[in-house]
Amino acid sequence: MAGELNPTQPMQALVSRSELRPGAPATYLRLNEGGASDWTLDPHDATPFDSMREAARMALRLPAALRAYGLPRNGEMTLTH
Repeated sequence: MAGELNPTQPMQALVSRSELRPGAPATYLRLNEGGASDWTLDPHDATPFDSMREAARMALRLPAALRAYGLPRNGEMTLTH
């Protein structure tokens, strides 16, 4: 069946963060070649991670004040278009 999730196949994911102010747009983590991080409003410009596990691991490495988390890349790309 099309659209079915296969739990054994890793799903690409992004790292996003929540702003504390109401109505603030989501931002997504972008890593440059040197490993420095930046945040972008466009999920297409964000750094894709190979799995939710890797995205969650990266989010946990960031300062807690950023309130970062991993989310599936395909779902986020669908919601923005």
